[in-house]
Amino acid sequence: MKIYTKKGDKGETGLIGGVRVSKNDLRINAYGTVDELNAHIGMLRDSISNNEFEIQLLDIQDRLFTAGSLLAVGEKGTSMKLPELMESDITMLETWIDKMDQSLPEMKTYVLPGGHLTVSKCHIARTVCRRAERIIVELSNRVNIDSVILSYFNRLSDYLFTLSRKLSADLNAKETPWVPKS
Repeated sequence: MKIYTKKGDKGETGLIGGVRVSKNDLRINAYGTVDELNAHIGMLRDSISNNEFEIQLLDIQDRLFTAGSLLAVGEKGTSMKLPELMESDITMLETWIDKMDQSLPEMKTYVLPGGHLTVSKCHIARTVCRRAERIIVELSNRVNIDSVILSYFNRLSDYLFTLSRKLSADLNAKETPWVPKS
């Protein structure tokens, strides 16, 4: 199988189910942003030496591929058997957040992204996650999207924020509080 098909040379692409749409279709933007997030998570995973977090991030990458495939299904559906996002995926994120949160100091102010390159990669992933969430919300206002997908992205951004704080602590990186200028 060749990597190129030339079918998209005129600015269209196929959804799962066979429908062709413009490459600037909101559905393409949604799963394309999820793909971008997945790449950032991969870069973050490559910069972490904590096996537990690496395993969590691999699981998240799998779930992101699942979300992307679900978002790539056209409105007419598909007979293809696709994996699903489940409430248990959200519960797992919450479990990981709660575990990390137990060892972190109470947050009394917003923190500025940064302090260590790995922490910054985590914040970039978090902001791309939020962008994906916004696009999926916009898409859900136009077509039927499983609410579990929306909840997963909301919780994933919480996970990534908590992971950034945990990585800061583990790497002895300074968390810089945001102190607004008057």
